[in-house]
Amino acid sequence: MNLKNILVGIEDLKGKGEFDIEISSIENDSRKVKKGSLFFAIKGFELDGNEYINSAIENGAIAIMVEKGTDIKSLKIKEDIALIVAPNIRAAMAKCACNFYDDPTKKLKLIGITGTKGKTTTSFMIKEVLEKQGIKTGLIGTIANYIGDTYLGNSQRTTPESIELQKLFSDMVDAGCGAAVMEVSSQSLKLHRVDGCEFYIGVFTNFSKDHISPNEHPDMEDYFNSKVKLFDMCRIGFVNADDLYGDKLKRMEKDCEMTTYGINNFCNLLAKDITITNSYVDFKVKLVDRNERVKVSIPGRFSVYNSLAAIAVALRLGCSSENIKEALLDVRVPGRSELVTNKRELTIMIDYAHSPESLENILSAVKTYTRGRVISVFGCGGDRDSSKRSIMGEISGRVADYTIITSDNPRTEVPEKIVEQIEEGIKKTKGNYKAIVDRKEAIKEAIKIANKTDIIVLAGKGHEPYQEINGTKHNFDERLIVKEVIEELEKKSKK
Repeated sequence: MNLKNILVGIEDLKGKGEFDIEISSIENDSRKVKKGSLFFAIKGFELDGNEYINSAIENGAIAIMVEKGTDIKSLKIKEDIALIVAPNIRAAMAKCACNFYDDPTKKLKLIGITGTKGKTTTSFMIKEVLEKQGIKTGLIGTIANYIGDTYLGNSQRTTPESIELQKLFSDMVDAGCGAAVMEVSSQSLKLHRVDGCEFYIGVFTNFSKDHISPNEHPDMEDYFNSKVKLFDMCRIGFVNADDLYGDKLKRMEKDCEMTTYGINNFCNLLAKDITITNSYVDFKVKLVDRNERVKVSIPGRFSVYNSLAAIAVALRLGCSSENIKEALLDVRVPGRSELVTNKRELTIMIDYAHSPESLENILSAVKTYTRGRVISVFGCGGDRDSSKRSIMGEISGRVADYTIITSDNPRTEVPEKIVEQIEEGIKKTKGNYKAIVDRKEAIKEAIKIANKTDIIVLAGKGHEPYQEINGTKHNFDERLIVKEVIEELEKKSKK
Protein backbone atom coordinates (compact mmCIF):
# COMPACT_ATOMS: atom_id res chain seq x y z
CA MET A 1 0.00 0.00 0.00
CA ASN A 2 1.17 3.51 -0.76
CA LEU A 3 2.50 5.34 2.30
CA LYS A 4 0.24 8.32 1.59
CA ASN A 5 -2.82 6.06 1.82
CA ILE A 6 -1.59 4.53 5.07
CA LEU A 7 -1.38 8.00 6.63
CA VAL A 8 -4.85 9.15 5.55
CA GLY A 9 -6.91 10.65 8.39
CA ILE A 10 -4.02 11.37 10.76
CA GLU A 11 -3.76 15.06 11.61
CA ASP A 12 -0.75 17.28 12.35
CA LEU A 13 1.87 14.96 10.87
CA LYS A 14 5.26 16.34 9.91
CA GLY A 15 7.97 14.64 7.94
CA LYS A 16 10.66 14.62 5.33
CA GLY A 17 11.64 12.41 2.44
CA GLU A 18 9.63 10.68 -0.29
CA PHE A 19 6.11 9.64 0.75
CA ASP A 20 4.95 8.33 -2.63
CA ILE A 21 6.37 4.87 -1.91
CA GLU A 22 4.91 1.38 -1.55
CA ILE A 23 4.93 -0.14 1.95
CA SER A 24 5.07 -3.93 2.24
CA SER A 25 4.27 -4.21 5.97
CA ILE A 26 3.84 -2.13 9.11
CA GLU A 27 5.71 -3.12 12.28
CA ASN A 28 6.57 -1.88 15.76
CA ASP A 29 9.04 -4.71 16.39
CA SER A 30 12.32 -4.22 14.51
CA ARG A 31 12.86 -8.00 14.40
CA LYS A 32 9.74 -8.41 12.22
CA VAL A 33 10.71 -5.68 9.77
CA LYS A 34 11.35 -6.73 6.17
CA LYS A 35 12.17 -4.98 2.93
CA GLY A 36 9.72 -2.13 2.35
CA SER A 37 8.36 -1.88 5.94
CA LEU A 38 7.10 1.13 7.86
CA PHE A 39 8.55 0.99 11.39
CA PHE A 40 6.92 2.68 14.39
CA ALA A 41 9.45 3.65 17.07
CA ILE A 42 7.25 3.27 20.16
CA LYS A 43 8.61 4.22 23.55
CA GLY A 44 7.22 1.66 25.99
CA PHE A 45 7.55 1.13 29.73
CA GLU A 46 10.68 -0.98 29.32
CA LEU A 47 11.97 -0.51 25.76
CA ASP A 48 12.47 2.60 23.61
CA GLY A 49 11.74 1.96 19.94
CA ASN A 50 14.06 4.82 18.95
CA GLU A 51 16.98 2.62 19.96
CA TYR A 52 15.94 0.05 17.34
CA ILE A 53 15.52 2.38 14.37
CA ASN A 54 18.90 1.48 12.84
CA SER A 55 18.15 -2.23 13.26
CA ALA A 56 14.82 -1.71 11.51
CA ILE A 57 16.53 0.11 8.63
CA GLU A 58 19.14 -2.64 8.33
CA ASN A 59 16.27 -5.16 8.11
CA GLY A 60 14.68 -3.24 5.23
CA ALA A 61 12.51 -0.45 6.67
CA ILE A 62 12.05 2.40 4.17
CA ALA A 63 9.88 4.60 6.40
CA ILE A 64 10.09 5.45 10.11
CA MET A 65 7.53 7.08 12.40
CA VAL A 66 8.60 8.75 15.64
CA GLU A 67 6.73 10.80 18.24
CA LYS A 68 6.82 14.56 18.53
CA GLY A 69 9.63 15.67 20.85
CA THR A 70 12.07 12.98 19.66
CA ASP A 71 15.63 14.25 19.13
CA ILE A 72 15.71 13.46 15.41
CA LYS A 73 19.26 14.70 14.80
CA SER A 74 20.66 12.21 17.32
CA LEU A 75 19.01 9.34 15.42
CA LYS A 76 21.11 10.01 12.30
CA ILE A 77 18.50 8.57 9.94
CA LYS A 78 19.61 8.21 6.32
CA GLU A 79 18.32 10.77 3.83
CA ASP A 80 16.65 8.12 1.64
CA ILE A 81 14.38 7.01 4.53
CA ALA A 82 10.94 8.61 4.82
CA LEU A 83 10.61 10.10 8.31
CA ILE A 84 7.21 10.86 9.85
CA VAL A 85 6.69 12.72 13.13
CA ALA A 86 3.32 12.16 14.88
CA PRO A 87 1.88 14.11 17.82
CA ASN A 88 0.78 10.78 19.38
CA ILE A 89 2.54 7.80 17.83
CA ARG A 90 0.30 5.14 19.42
CA ALA A 91 -2.86 6.79 18.10
CA ALA A 92 -1.22 7.28 14.71
CA MET A 93 -0.09 3.65 14.58
CA ALA A 94 -3.64 2.44 15.32
CA LYS A 95 -5.05 4.55 12.48
CA CYS A 96 -2.29 3.38 10.12
CA ALA A 97 -3.13 -0.23 11.00
CA CYS A 98 -6.81 0.38 10.20
CA ASN A 99 -5.86 1.91 6.85
CA PHE A 100 -3.32 -0.77 5.98
CA TYR A 101 -5.79 -3.61 6.64
CA ASP A 102 -8.71 -1.78 4.95
CA ASP A 103 -10.77 -1.08 8.10
CA PRO A 104 -11.81 -4.69 8.78
CA THR A 105 -14.05 -3.86 11.77
CA LYS A 106 -16.43 -2.06 9.42
CA LYS A 107 -17.10 -5.48 7.87
CA LEU A 108 -17.86 -7.22 11.20
CA LYS A 109 -20.36 -6.90 14.01
CA LEU A 110 -17.74 -6.07 16.64
CA ILE A 111 -18.63 -6.61 20.31
CA GLY A 112 -16.30 -5.11 22.90
CA ILE A 113 -16.44 -6.20 26.56
CA THR A 114 -14.84 -4.17 29.33
CA GLY A 115 -14.97 -4.36 33.13
CA THR A 116 -12.80 -5.63 35.97
CA LYS A 117 -14.23 -9.14 36.02
CA GLY A 118 -16.28 -11.36 33.74
CA LYS A 119 -14.82 -10.27 30.40
CA THR A 120 -13.42 -13.67 29.47
CA THR A 121 -16.45 -15.75 30.48
CA THR A 122 -18.86 -13.32 28.85
CA SER A 123 -16.88 -13.31 25.61
CA PHE A 124 -16.87 -17.11 25.45
CA MET A 125 -20.61 -17.17 26.14
CA ILE A 126 -21.34 -14.67 23.37
CA LYS A 127 -19.17 -16.56 20.90
CA GLU A 128 -20.90 -19.85 21.79
CA VAL A 129 -24.37 -18.37 21.26
CA LEU A 130 -23.50 -16.65 17.97
CA GLU A 131 -21.85 -19.81 16.62
CA LYS A 132 -24.94 -21.80 17.62
CA GLN A 133 -27.00 -19.28 15.65
CA GLY A 134 -24.81 -19.95 12.61
CA ILE A 135 -22.77 -16.73 12.79
CA LYS A 136 -19.08 -17.51 12.38
CA THR A 137 -17.39 -15.54 15.14
CA GLY A 138 -13.86 -14.51 16.03
CA LEU A 139 -12.69 -14.08 19.60
CA ILE A 140 -9.83 -12.02 21.03
CA GLY A 141 -9.11 -12.21 24.74
CA THR A 142 -7.10 -13.10 27.81
CA ILE A 143 -7.03 -16.86 27.30
CA ALA A 144 -6.60 -17.20 23.54
CA ASN A 145 -7.65 -15.94 20.12
CA TYR A 146 -9.97 -17.83 17.78
CA ILE A 147 -11.33 -17.52 14.27
CA GLY A 148 -14.46 -19.62 14.37
CA ASP A 149 -13.31 -23.03 15.64
CA THR A 150 -9.68 -22.37 14.70
CA TYR A 151 -7.49 -21.86 17.76
CA LEU A 152 -4.78 -19.25 17.14
CA GLY A 153 -2.78 -19.84 20.31
CA ASN A 154 -2.53 -18.33 23.78
CA SER A 155 -2.69 -14.55 24.13
CA GLN A 156 0.27 -12.49 25.30
CA ARG A 157 -2.06 -9.78 26.60
CA THR A 158 -5.82 -9.26 26.93
CA THR A 159 -6.01 -6.87 23.98
CA PRO A 160 -3.22 -7.04 21.36
CA GLU A 161 -1.29 -4.04 20.05
CA SER A 162 -3.09 -2.20 17.25
CA ILE A 163 -1.11 -3.69 14.34
CA GLU A 164 -1.67 -7.27 15.50
CA LEU A 165 -5.28 -6.46 16.34
CA GLN A 166 -6.20 -5.13 12.89
CA LYS A 167 -4.38 -8.07 11.25
CA LEU A 168 -6.54 -10.45 13.35
CA PHE A 169 -9.72 -8.67 12.31
CA SER A 170 -8.62 -8.78 8.67
CA ASP A 171 -8.01 -12.53 8.95
CA MET A 172 -11.47 -12.95 10.48
CA VAL A 173 -13.08 -11.11 7.56
CA ASP A 174 -11.12 -13.24 5.08
CA ALA A 175 -12.26 -16.40 6.90
CA GLY A 176 -15.92 -15.40 6.57
CA CYS A 177 -16.64 -14.24 10.13
CA GLY A 178 -19.75 -12.15 10.54
CA ALA A 179 -18.95 -11.10 14.10
CA ALA A 180 -16.05 -10.71 16.51
CA VAL A 181 -16.03 -10.61 20.30
CA MET A 182 -13.17 -8.86 22.04
CA GLU A 183 -12.13 -8.28 25.63
CA VAL A 184 -11.21 -4.60 25.76
CA SER A 185 -8.77 -3.88 28.58
CA SER A 186 -8.41 -0.49 30.21
CA GLN A 187 -4.78 -0.41 29.07
CA SER A 188 -5.78 -0.97 25.45
CA LEU A 189 -8.16 1.99 25.63
CA LYS A 190 -5.65 4.19 27.44
CA LEU A 191 -2.81 3.30 25.06
CA HIS A 192 -4.89 3.71 21.86
CA ARG A 193 -4.67 0.04 20.79
CA VAL A 194 -8.33 -0.04 19.76
CA ASP A 195 -8.44 3.41 18.16
CA GLY A 196 -10.17 3.23 14.80
CA CYS A 197 -12.18 0.12 15.65
CA GLU A 198 -15.87 0.40 14.79
CA PHE A 199 -17.68 -1.26 17.68
CA TYR A 200 -21.31 -2.22 17.19
CA ILE A 201 -21.90 -3.21 20.84
CA GLY A 202 -20.06 -2.41 24.06
CA VAL A 203 -20.59 -4.32 27.34
CA PHE A 204 -19.70 -3.06 30.84
CA THR A 205 -19.60 -6.01 33.27
CA ASN A 206 -18.55 -4.38 36.57
CA PHE A 207 -15.83 -2.29 38.17
CA SER A 208 -13.62 -2.78 41.22
CA LYS A 209 -10.06 -2.12 42.36
CA ASP A 210 -7.43 -3.69 40.10
CA HIS A 211 -4.55 -2.69 37.82
CA ILE A 212 -3.44 0.21 40.04
CA SER A 213 0.33 0.41 39.62
CA PRO A 214 3.02 2.69 38.13
CA ASN A 215 2.87 0.86 34.78
CA GLU A 216 -0.93 0.64 34.61
CA HIS A 217 -3.26 3.19 36.25
CA PRO A 218 -2.23 5.70 38.94
CA ASP A 219 -5.66 5.65 40.60
CA MET A 220 -9.24 4.36 40.32
CA GLU A 221 -10.42 7.46 38.48
CA ASP A 222 -7.92 6.92 35.68
CA TYR A 223 -8.83 3.22 35.59
CA PHE A 224 -12.57 3.94 35.27
CA ASN A 225 -12.15 6.78 32.77
CA SER A 226 -10.03 4.51 30.58
CA LYS A 227 -12.73 1.83 30.52
CA VAL A 228 -15.60 4.15 29.65
CA LYS A 229 -13.80 5.31 26.50
CA LEU A 230 -15.24 2.19 24.88
CA PHE A 231 -18.71 3.72 25.01
CA ASP A 232 -17.59 6.68 22.93
CA MET A 233 -16.77 4.16 20.21
CA CYS A 234 -19.88 1.96 20.02
CA ARG A 235 -23.48 2.32 18.86
CA ILE A 236 -25.11 0.19 21.59
CA GLY A 237 -24.10 -0.26 25.23
CA PHE A 238 -25.19 -2.96 27.70
CA VAL A 239 -24.46 -2.11 31.34
CA ASN A 240 -24.70 -4.04 34.63
CA ALA A 241 -27.44 -2.21 36.54
CA ASP A 242 -26.35 -3.70 39.88
CA ASP A 243 -22.85 -2.20 39.72
CA LEU A 244 -22.43 1.32 41.14
CA TYR A 245 -20.02 2.30 38.39
CA GLY A 246 -22.35 0.79 35.81
CA ASP A 247 -25.04 3.14 37.05
CA LYS A 248 -22.56 6.02 36.88
CA LEU A 249 -21.68 5.09 33.30
CA LYS A 250 -25.34 4.93 32.30
CA ARG A 251 -25.88 8.46 33.61
CA MET A 252 -22.97 9.83 31.60
CA GLU A 253 -23.78 11.56 28.36
CA LYS A 254 -22.77 9.02 25.76
CA ASP A 255 -23.84 8.87 22.13
CA CYS A 256 -24.48 5.13 22.21
CA GLU A 257 -27.87 3.64 23.11
CA MET A 258 -27.59 2.35 26.71
CA THR A 259 -29.65 -0.51 28.12
CA THR A 260 -29.22 -2.50 31.34
CA TYR A 261 -29.23 -6.02 32.76
CA GLY A 262 -29.18 -7.24 36.34
CA ILE A 263 -30.65 -9.13 39.26
CA ASN A 264 -31.44 -6.65 42.04
CA ASN A 265 -32.19 -3.28 40.46
CA PHE A 266 -34.66 -2.08 37.86
CA CYS A 267 -33.26 -2.93 34.43
CA ASN A 268 -34.17 -3.88 30.86
CA LEU A 269 -33.14 -7.55 31.20
CA LEU A 270 -33.87 -9.02 34.65
CA ALA A 271 -32.98 -12.46 36.01
CA LYS A 272 -35.48 -13.97 38.49
CA ASP A 273 -35.98 -17.23 40.44
CA ILE A 274 -32.25 -18.02 40.55
CA THR A 275 -31.01 -21.47 41.57
CA ILE A 276 -27.31 -22.10 42.27
CA THR A 277 -25.70 -25.54 42.73
CA ASN A 278 -22.12 -26.82 42.72
CA SER A 279 -22.28 -27.55 38.99
CA TYR A 280 -24.69 -25.04 37.42
CA VAL A 281 -26.98 -22.04 37.82
CA ASP A 282 -30.41 -21.57 36.34
CA PHE A 283 -32.75 -18.62 36.30
CA LYS A 284 -35.80 -17.16 34.58
CA VAL A 285 -35.41 -14.34 32.05
CA LYS A 286 -37.38 -12.89 29.18
CA LEU A 287 -36.14 -14.30 25.85
CA VAL A 288 -37.66 -12.69 22.76
CA ASP A 289 -41.34 -12.57 23.79
CA ARG A 290 -41.72 -14.79 26.86
CA ASN A 291 -40.05 -15.71 30.17
CA GLU A 292 -37.99 -18.89 30.00
CA ARG A 293 -35.61 -20.81 32.25
CA VAL A 294 -31.94 -20.69 31.30
CA LYS A 295 -29.42 -23.16 32.69
CA VAL A 296 -25.68 -22.42 32.66
CA SER A 297 -23.06 -25.06 33.41
CA ILE A 298 -20.80 -22.63 35.29
CA PRO A 299 -21.70 -22.33 39.00
CA GLY A 300 -21.86 -19.02 40.87
CA ARG A 301 -24.04 -15.92 41.05
CA PHE A 302 -21.58 -14.07 38.82
CA SER A 303 -22.43 -16.54 36.06
CA VAL A 304 -25.93 -15.09 36.03
CA TYR A 305 -24.53 -11.62 35.32
CA ASN A 306 -22.20 -12.90 32.61
CA SER A 307 -25.06 -14.87 31.05
CA LEU A 308 -27.35 -11.83 31.09
CA ALA A 309 -24.72 -9.79 29.25
CA ALA A 310 -24.38 -12.55 26.65
CA ILE A 311 -28.16 -12.85 26.31
CA ALA A 312 -28.53 -9.09 25.82
CA VAL A 313 -25.99 -9.17 22.98
CA ALA A 314 -27.47 -12.31 21.45
CA LEU A 315 -31.02 -10.93 21.43
CA ARG A 316 -29.82 -7.73 19.80
CA LEU A 317 -28.16 -9.79 17.06
CA GLY A 318 -31.32 -11.79 16.43
CA CYS A 319 -30.45 -15.11 18.08
CA SER A 320 -33.30 -17.49 18.86
CA SER A 321 -34.34 -18.50 22.37
CA GLU A 322 -33.45 -22.15 21.73
CA ASN A 323 -29.97 -21.34 20.46
CA ILE A 324 -29.33 -19.06 23.45
CA LYS A 325 -30.41 -21.74 25.92
CA GLU A 326 -28.50 -24.56 24.23
CA ALA A 327 -25.30 -22.52 23.91
CA LEU A 328 -25.27 -21.37 27.54
CA LEU A 329 -25.83 -24.92 28.73
CA ASP A 330 -22.86 -26.13 26.66
CA VAL A 331 -20.34 -23.33 27.25
CA ARG A 332 -17.09 -24.08 29.10
CA VAL A 333 -14.39 -21.51 29.90
CA PRO A 334 -10.84 -22.63 30.81
CA GLY A 335 -9.81 -21.42 34.26
CA ARG A 336 -13.14 -19.82 35.13
CA SER A 337 -14.90 -21.84 37.86
CA GLU A 338 -13.38 -24.86 36.13
CA LEU A 339 -13.94 -28.15 37.95
CA VAL A 340 -11.03 -30.62 37.70
CA THR A 341 -11.93 -34.30 37.58
CA ASN A 342 -9.59 -36.46 39.65
CA LYS A 343 -9.08 -40.01 40.98
CA ARG A 344 -9.93 -39.03 44.56
CA GLU A 345 -13.28 -37.59 43.44
CA LEU A 346 -12.56 -34.37 45.30
CA THR A 347 -14.23 -31.13 44.25
CA ILE A 348 -11.33 -29.02 42.99
CA MET A 349 -12.06 -25.74 41.26
CA ILE A 350 -9.57 -23.63 39.29
CA ASP A 351 -10.46 -19.96 39.01
CA TYR A 352 -8.65 -16.87 37.75
CA ALA A 353 -9.78 -14.75 40.75
CA HIS A 354 -6.83 -12.45 41.44
CA SER A 355 -8.43 -9.30 42.88
CA PRO A 356 -10.08 -8.79 46.29
CA GLU A 357 -13.60 -8.66 44.88
CA SER A 358 -13.18 -11.64 42.55
CA LEU A 359 -11.67 -13.74 45.37
CA GLU A 360 -14.52 -12.84 47.70
CA ASN A 361 -17.06 -13.58 44.97
CA ILE A 362 -15.74 -17.05 44.19
CA LEU A 363 -15.24 -18.07 47.84
CA SER A 364 -18.66 -16.73 48.86
CA ALA A 365 -20.29 -18.41 45.88
CA VAL A 366 -18.91 -21.88 46.61
CA LYS A 367 -19.64 -21.52 50.32
CA THR A 368 -23.38 -21.29 49.61
CA TYR A 369 -23.52 -24.75 48.09
CA THR A 370 -20.63 -26.68 49.70
CA ARG A 371 -21.62 -29.14 52.42
CA GLY A 372 -18.10 -29.36 53.85
CA ARG A 373 -15.24 -26.89 54.13
CA VAL A 374 -14.08 -24.27 51.65
CA ILE A 375 -10.30 -24.65 51.31
CA SER A 376 -8.76 -21.60 49.67
CA VAL A 377 -5.34 -21.78 47.98
CA PHE A 378 -4.12 -18.47 46.62
CA GLY A 379 -1.29 -15.96 46.32
CA CYS A 380 -0.79 -12.52 44.77
CA GLY A 381 1.19 -11.56 41.68
CA GLY A 382 4.44 -9.67 41.96
CA ASP A 383 5.06 -6.26 40.35
CA ARG A 384 1.38 -5.45 40.71
CA ASP A 385 -0.74 -3.49 43.19
CA SER A 386 0.65 -4.53 46.56
CA SER A 387 -2.13 -2.84 48.57
CA LYS A 388 -4.59 -5.61 47.68
CA ARG A 389 -2.50 -8.38 49.26
CA SER A 390 -3.50 -7.91 52.89
CA ILE A 391 -7.07 -7.24 51.78
CA MET A 392 -7.20 -10.59 49.98
CA GLY A 393 -5.69 -12.31 53.02
CA GLU A 394 -8.42 -10.84 55.20
CA ILE A 395 -11.12 -11.91 52.73
CA SER A 396 -9.92 -15.51 52.57
CA GLY A 397 -9.53 -15.66 56.35
CA ARG A 398 -13.06 -14.40 56.81
CA VAL A 399 -14.86 -16.40 54.08
CA ALA A 400 -12.93 -19.67 53.66
CA ASP A 401 -12.84 -22.36 56.33
CA TYR A 402 -9.13 -22.94 55.75
CA THR A 403 -6.59 -20.97 53.73
CA ILE A 404 -3.24 -21.96 52.30
CA ILE A 405 -1.31 -18.84 51.31
CA THR A 406 1.16 -19.52 48.54
CA SER A 407 2.95 -18.01 45.55
CA ASP A 408 1.24 -16.85 42.36
CA ASN A 409 3.42 -15.23 39.66
CA PRO A 410 6.07 -13.52 41.84
CA ARG A 411 7.75 -12.07 38.75
CA THR A 412 10.69 -10.00 40.02
CA GLU A 413 9.55 -9.85 43.65
CA VAL A 414 10.60 -12.16 46.51
CA PRO A 415 7.72 -14.66 46.97
CA GLU A 416 8.18 -14.86 50.74
CA LYS A 417 7.66 -11.11 51.06
CA ILE A 418 4.39 -11.29 49.12
CA VAL A 419 3.18 -14.13 51.35
CA GLU A 420 4.05 -12.08 54.45
CA GLN A 421 1.97 -9.16 53.15
CA ILE A 422 -1.01 -11.48 52.61
CA GLU A 423 -0.53 -12.84 56.14
CA GLU A 424 -0.90 -9.33 57.58
CA GLY A 425 -4.51 -9.41 56.41
CA ILE A 426 -5.43 -12.93 57.41
CA LYS A 427 -4.06 -12.37 60.93
CA LYS A 428 -6.83 -9.78 61.43
CA THR A 429 -9.36 -12.62 61.21
CA LYS A 430 -9.96 -15.81 63.16
CA GLY A 431 -9.41 -17.85 60.00
CA ASN A 432 -7.28 -20.97 60.10
CA TYR A 433 -4.39 -20.89 57.66
CA LYS A 434 -0.97 -22.14 56.67
CA ALA A 435 1.69 -20.47 54.52
CA ILE A 436 3.43 -22.69 51.95
CA VAL A 437 5.38 -20.63 49.40
CA ASP A 438 5.88 -23.48 46.89
CA ARG A 439 2.59 -23.56 44.98
CA LYS A 440 2.76 -27.26 44.11
CA GLU A 441 3.35 -28.13 47.76
CA ALA A 442 0.45 -25.86 48.73
CA ILE A 443 -1.85 -27.72 46.32
CA LYS A 444 -0.59 -31.02 47.71
CA GLU A 445 -1.39 -29.93 51.26
CA ALA A 446 -4.92 -28.92 50.24
CA ILE A 447 -5.53 -32.28 48.57
CA LYS A 448 -4.14 -34.17 51.58
CA ILE A 449 -6.49 -32.49 54.05
CA ALA A 450 -9.64 -32.42 51.88
CA ASN A 451 -12.51 -34.90 51.90
CA LYS A 452 -15.32 -35.44 49.40
CA THR A 453 -17.68 -32.93 51.04
CA ASP A 454 -15.09 -30.11 50.86
CA ILE A 455 -14.20 -27.88 47.93
CA ILE A 456 -10.68 -26.74 47.09
CA VAL A 457 -10.49 -23.42 45.28
CA LEU A 458 -7.19 -22.85 43.47
CA ALA A 459 -7.45 -19.12 42.86
CA GLY A 460 -5.39 -16.67 40.86
CA LYS A 461 -3.86 -18.49 37.91
CA GLY A 462 -6.89 -19.89 36.12
CA HIS A 463 -6.08 -20.68 32.49
CA GLU A 464 -2.37 -19.78 32.80
CA PRO A 465 -0.15 -22.83 32.06
CA TYR A 466 2.92 -21.23 33.64
CA GLN A 467 4.38 -19.57 36.73
CA GLU A 468 6.45 -16.45 36.06
CA ILE A 469 9.58 -16.12 38.22
CA ASN A 470 12.30 -13.54 37.54
CA GLY A 471 11.32 -13.04 33.92
CA THR A 472 11.04 -16.76 33.11
CA LYS A 473 7.76 -18.59 32.59
CA HIS A 474 7.99 -22.09 34.05
CA ASN A 475 5.48 -24.78 33.05
CA PHE A 476 2.74 -24.84 35.67
CA ASP A 477 -0.67 -26.01 34.47
CA GLU A 478 -2.75 -26.56 37.61
CA ARG A 479 -4.83 -29.27 35.94
CA LEU A 480 -1.65 -31.27 35.40
CA ILE A 481 -0.29 -30.34 38.83
CA VAL A 482 -3.44 -31.74 40.48
CA LYS A 483 -3.02 -34.98 38.53
CA GLU A 484 0.68 -35.24 39.41
CA VAL A 485 0.09 -34.55 43.10
CA ILE A 486 -2.67 -37.15 43.39
CA GLU A 487 -0.54 -39.74 41.59
CA GLU A 488 2.35 -39.00 43.96
CA LEU A 489 0.06 -39.34 47.00
CA GLU A 490 -1.46 -42.56 45.67
CA LYS A 491 1.99 -44.11 45.12
CA LYS A 492 3.08 -43.05 48.59
CA SER A 493 -0.03 -44.56 50.20
CA LYS A 494 0.64 -47.92 48.50
CA LYS A 495 4.16 -48.23 49.88
